[in-house]
Amino acid sequence: MTAKKVAVVTGSNKGIGFAIVKGLCQKFDGDVFLTSRDDNRGQAAINQLKKEGFNPKFHQLDIDHKGSVEVLRDFLQKHYGGLDCLVNNAAIAYKNAATEPFGEQAENTIKTNYFSTLNLCNILFPILRPHAQVVNVSSSAGFLCKIPSDELRKKLSAPDVTVEEISQLLKEFVESAKAGYHSEKGWPNSTYVVSKVGLSALTRVQHRMFQQDPREDIVVNHVHPGYVNTDMTSHKGVLKPEEGAQAPSWLALLPENVEKPKGDYVWHDCQIFDWLNGPIPGAH
Repeated sequence: MTAKKVAVVTGSNKGIGFAIVKGLCQKFDGDVFLTSRDDNRGQAAINQLKKEGFNPKFHQLDIDHKGSVEVLRDFLQKHYGGLDCLVNNAAIAYKNAATEPFGEQAENTIKTNYFSTLNLCNILFPILRPHAQVVNVSSSAGFLCKIPSDELRKKLSAPDVTVEEISQLLKEFVESAKAGYHSEKGWPNSTYVVSKVGLSALTRVQHRMFQQDPREDIVVNHVHPGYVNTDMTSHKGVLKPEEGAQAPSWLALLPENVEKPKGDYVWHDCQIFDWLNGPIPGAH
């Protein structure tokens, strides 16, 4: 008997993640898990989708807490024997009007958007089944050219760069942000940009690793969902959440043994985009 397929979307009780769950419920051949840090908000989201005729499952998940990720891993392993689709959507972003010191914003944003996502991947990747799809939700802010320093761009995009080297560069950004000289080091004045460039750089390394993996055809891509009307954009985005979910959902549902996209940076209209050189294909 073949094990039932299973998909997990992190940070999915609202916004783009919620819309991705809805999209997967329509087309994914298996169970789809909506996850949330807060049980009540997660269950409310599940109830909303059930009212709309969908049947997602719920599991608590706080990517900032290793134990929470391990509980999810053990649950998936016990009930499904593995994982077939992982959408790394959970992320934070400070508002432009945030009053927290820049160094504090840097530490918290890099922790969640990069290091916690990396930790989740380290815990869940071992249970990925052959033909699994991994989708890292990046951003137009994650485009390499958003880093001012040519030297930093070269380091982050080197064909042989390692996870450890990317992690060290992001740690150095946080240290320089706390000390107030990140600009002199060639970093931008946006902690979100650095976190998403880091995630996109990580995706490219993960792609190399999967190419050497004995499990067949595990695919990872990174995606810009568009400028979407969500809490994160203070509802200034021009796209509806369902439109922002279009490309991530498409990547999550790629057929087995697809040639492209693989390790690619995908725009919200599902076009593959050159992360190294650009140009940016659109305003949103």
